[in-house]
Amino acid sequence: MRYEAVIGLEVHAQLQTNTKIFCGCETKFGEDANTRTCPVCIGMPGVLPVLNRKVVEYAVKTGLATNCTISPYSRFARKNYFYPDLPKGYQISQYELPICEHGYVELVARGKVKRIGITRIHLEEDAGKNLHTSEAGASLVDLNRAGTPLMEIVSEPDIRTAEEASEYLQKLRAILRYIEVSDADMEKGNFRCDANVSIRPVGARDFGTRAEIKNVNSFKFVQKAIEYELKRQAQVLEEGGRVVQETRLFDSNKGVTFSMRSKEEAHDYRYFPEPDLVPVVVSKDMIEDIRKTITELPDAKRERFARTYGLPEYDADMLTQSRAMALYYEEAVKLSGQPKAVSNWMMGELMRLLNAENKELEASPIKPDRLAGMIKMIEAGVISIKIAKTVFEEMYTSGKNAETIVGEQGLAQVSDTGAIEKVIDEVIKANPGQHADYKSGKEKLFGYFVGQVMKASKGKANPDMVNQLLKKKLGE
Repeated sequence: MRYEAVIGLEVHAQLQTNTKIFCGCETKFGEDANTRTCPVCIGMPGVLPVLNRKVVEYAVKTGLATNCTISPYSRFARKNYFYPDLPKGYQISQYELPICEHGYVELVARGKVKRIGITRIHLEEDAGKNLHTSEAGASLVDLNRAGTPLMEIVSEPDIRTAEEASEYLQKLRAILRYIEVSDADMEKGNFRCDANVSIRPVGARDFGTRAEIKNVNSFKFVQKAIEYELKRQAQVLEEGGRVVQETRLFDSNKGVTFSMRSKEEAHDYRYFPEPDLVPVVVSKDMIEDIRKTITELPDAKRERFARTYGLPEYDADMLTQSRAMALYYEEAVKLSGQPKAVSNWMMGELMRLLNAENKELEASPIKPDRLAGMIKMIEAGVISIKIAKTVFEEMYTSGKNAETIVGEQGLAQVSDTGAIEKVIDEVIKANPGQHADYKSGKEKLFGYFVGQVMKASKGKANPDMVNQLLKKKLGE
């Protein structure tokens, strides 16, 4: 029997505020354990939470960027469960009245635009972190993350493949970064995904029993976890078994999911309205003021790049994956006047060097003006493409600009006709057999002679001039 996947994703994104959601503690990553806490976020008796206004603004901004309806009236609730990293014994979250609802994100699936619905976006506080260390002989609790503002973005079960799930996550992360509400850094735990996965016979309308895969921390692992889970559920059904509703974890080393616990239902958490917080009221004026702060989003920027700069669809898509990359590109184009050349260098050599060191574009030692300067030297015939690759690597490692490197290392392209003719004469003289074969009709040898001339000139000879003069000389 053929099965169809039904996938919905719950994404937790940490909001990029300076302080926590209900207190004034800083939200700094990597600090010593329990140094960013206060009586409010560690749940001391008698303390009262106070809502961070910036958290509400960021949620509204995200809702607008994902085509949601912004609720004029929402409220917080208590989600009750007991775990060592949750000192109050409950989490302050939103339940029946979230701040944003009924949105969507569009992505390209199998050559067609597909809309993935967003059920809701709601606000909540993060829990702490359990540290299991054999050295201490015990499990420790770090409450630095407790009270960190989170936004949970819940998709509709519109995703049908593991690849679509990965693409949706990447699009969502790009939007959050563009509007600067979250750095969405998976390595720091600032962008976490739970995947609800089920299968059903092709053509069926009812959903199958779902398993929730918790806290997958990379796009690649999300895709692999879902692929494994789909195969596992299909095998269970084909062997006459029954898929049970449960929470599972993904072992990235083995590439398998495994059972963690039975899946909780909403009633298990005994939600009730948070008595210590007033409802959240968002006015139309506030919504419109926030709407004005939203800059050009990835889809619109991609279309403009293709239209304005004449870029292929692939280039435009890659260059708008992040706001930082798009800004870098436009600055380099503005300074060089060469949109396709900038695209080629960014997607080729620059990304290769950054990826080798696992660096983001923001950490690149080659800034847009340096790249533009090198491209202008290529266009002016000062250096060849081949030499430019050497110059580019030196720019990356030394931090010097292209002009300085070319001057110090004597890498300027030779465009002197007499000097190039002299090298060509020497090459022809050293290869009489190949010259005779060329003249007898073996024109493929032309490439051989070009290579020999470039080798003899140490790559400095102007390639266009080499081609022109070589054709003339070989025909004599």
